[in-house]
Amino acid sequence: MDIAHSAQKPSPGEPPVVSVQDVSITYRTTFEKVPTLKSAIVRLGRGERAVHVVEALKGVSFDVTRGSSVGIIGANGAGKSTLMRAIAGVLPPSSGRVEVRGRISALLALGVGFNSALTGRENVILGGLASGLSRKEVVARAEEVAAFAEIGEFIDVPVRTYSSGMYQRLAFSVSVHMDPDILLIDEALSAGDASFKVKANAKMAELMKSARAMFLVSHSLNAVREMCDDALWIHKGKLMMHDTPDACIKAYTKFLEVGENAFTLEDL
Repeated sequence: MDIAHSAQKPSPGEPPVVSVQDVSITYRTTFEKVPTLKSAIVRLGRGERAVHVVEALKGVSFDVTRGSSVGIIGANGAGKSTLMRAIAGVLPPSSGRVEVRGRISALLALGVGFNSALTGRENVILGGLASGLSRKEVVARAEEVAAFAEIGEFIDVPVRTYSSGMYQRLAFSVSVHMDPDILLIDEALSAGDASFKVKANAKMAELMKSARAMFLVSHSLNAVREMCDDALWIHKGKLMMHDTPDACIKAYTKFLEVGENAFTLEDL
């Protein structure tokens, strides 16, 4: 199903729904790749701790207009999920700013935000309330969410008993049934069998027809090509390219073939 061309396009002069301006995110951890007994003794004697600085994002800037479906590609550790968390407001930038216009529903990882001790229904209600819906609205929507996720009577069982597929299908269903203006999905479409993926694609198309924006992080380049009309390629925290899916995929795959040292964008 071609989702990329199903959304309404913005009016001239309309501000972007998401604007990321010179965003950098830096982590400071005490992780050490190859600790040695000598280095540990030296630090202990000095009262020091080894600090490792990770620059997850480095000066990333881009705008996304209403109706866009944006694919985000790059290797593991490139900063894709960090960027999604920044857009969702979960992770504040170390510098720069993120501006979002609209209600966000984020499926950032397997069941993020779920309480494993609560039932699926209770998690649906909590997820809806967190999205700004009334309790009456989310209670009425619980059966629809359960039916879409194909978990049947397990909706009233603690989610800690779910299989990974059930867990992820419910998380996806909650995200797409809460009337989001902006939907963030991090590898969510790997959930379920072929029939569920078809249903998930149809739901995404329905959302895009309502002029909402979508971000999709995926290692499946075909999924990005089929579902998106815009793309970002990120490498080691830097935005390498913001272009059409075909252009970004072409550049990224060439990069993978020739290696980082031999690659320049001018070679395309």
